Amino acid sequence: MGTAHTPADNIFYDLVSIEYHALKGASLYDRYIQDAHDHTDVRQFIEQCKQEDSQRAIRSHELIMKLTQEATAKTPVGQR
Repeated sequence: MGTAHTPADNIFYDLVSIEYHALKGASLYDRYIQDAHDHTDVRQFIEQCKQEDSQRAIRSHELIMKLTQEATAKTPVGQR
């Protein structure tokens, strides 16, 4: 029998997905930066994208931690 998912489950999944894809993208940018080594404007754009994805991953992780702490605080000790 299936379990119903709450909006909190969806939010958690969404944040994990955002973090995963941001980290995956950031790991690819090094190759793109190498490919653009002769094109300063393109290289700078890719570096900016990498930085933005890194910040996005950090922020997603912070929000996941916050949601996890809030859920833990609301759950009685015997039910954890």
